[in-house]
Amino acid sequence: SSSRSRFLSSHQHGTKRTRSLHSGSALADLSMFLEGLSKVKGGDVGVTASDNIGDTNTIGSLTVPSVGIGTISWSSQSLTTLKNLELQSVVKEAYNSDAALFDTAERYGSHIKTALGLGWGETETLIQKLLKSETNQANNNGSSSRIAPVVATKFTPNPWRQSVESVVEACEQSRQRLGVEQIDLYQLHMPDVVQPLRAFGLGSSKDEIYWEGLAECYKRGIVKNVGVCNYGPTLLMKCQETLAKHGVPLASNQIAYSLIGRHNGSQETVDKCQELGIQVLAYYPFAMGLLTGKYSTESLASINDDILAPSTGISKTALEIRDLKKYASSISPLMQIVQKIANDRGKSIAQVALNYIVCKGAIPIPGARSIAQVKDNIGAMGWRLTEDEIMSMEHEADKLDSGFEGAGFKLTSGKFVGYGVEKWSLN
Repeated sequence: SSSRSRFLSSHQHGTKRTRSLHSGSALADLSMFLEGLSKVKGGDVGVTASDNIGDTNTIGSLTVPSVGIGTISWSSQSLTTLKNLELQSVVKEAYNSDAALFDTAERYGSHIKTALGLGWGETETLIQKLLKSETNQANNNGSSSRIAPVVATKFTPNPWRQSVESVVEACEQSRQRLGVEQIDLYQLHMPDVVQPLRAFGLGSSKDEIYWEGLAECYKRGIVKNVGVCNYGPTLLMKCQETLAKHGVPLASNQIAYSLIGRHNGSQETVDKCQELGIQVLAYYPFAMGLLTGKYSTESLASINDDILAPSTGISKTALEIRDLKKYASSISPLMQIVQKIANDRGKSIAQVALNYIVCKGAIPIPGARSIAQVKDNIGAMGWRLTEDEIMSMEHEADKLDSGFEGAGFKLTSGKFVGYGVEKWSLN
């Protein structure tokens, strides 16, 4: 059927598999065909659950694991030095499991310092230190990761960055903080929506200037690949066309995307990216925890509605909890289906949520601050949901009154910028 064809196509798009050295032979082709057929019938398309080798995807010239690691919540345990022993364990586990794809940004840093305007670039520097420590240890032991660690970072558009050179300068600073010759993937964090003087009829979009800046970074050889974030099909095609004039490929587009976040142009954007050969990276893959199974109306109601202290391990604000309660009350029937699939497969609910995104051809970027979290995320690789499982979850998710749009000031289609919320649309 056409739906089965689309499903299989998304699987093929989402998984790069290591082929036999004799794949050119008729015997090998027949063997692979029969193997694939049996796995579709049996429910697993891809490698086995016990082995993540080969469960990779591509972002431009990069070979990456099918599940990445978001670092927006990473920070140092010290106000004076960049050190975090727990995050060092996270990096070690990811490195040794061929799952070292880290997504960061120049604006990520300690929450307190960032709030005071002092944490700019801190997470980039922290990642450099953590990775350097791990690679040095591996080299000393005579071992190495089979898949090279990849770090993606982002340029933040703002009213004061008005030239091509401003992009190159920011890129150079990120490159130095990351301690690399070339940045693996350099992304624009969002469209140029931060326009504080728009209400007075002043200001204009600098998107095209930033695209030219990406092209210049690529041509100077300080980045291996370039990408964007929060672009819908229209802006995406314009950006790709501009870059193509310089012979620069657009490698990726990072958007909010999950089982309950396919509305407001998200699914259409994923489809357009696949058509254009642009890899989708998915942030908010758990819908801020709703798709991990740890939140319910009851559990959220038991949380103090004041701003929660970081020492509790929960960083949800009162506004976020209020919004999450609304979602939690409506997704219970969906979560029952996800729970059953997880139980049948011996997986966690979170692993099912991540594997769903992989099956749709995107690379989920869940956050991970502990070794337990990164191990659970890694467990989403090495297997695939069946067509029936995916359709049953989507059928129930489509019954929801509205899709996930974020909580509190953390939105899927906008950013709080001090003077208000600036929004973008995936159209």
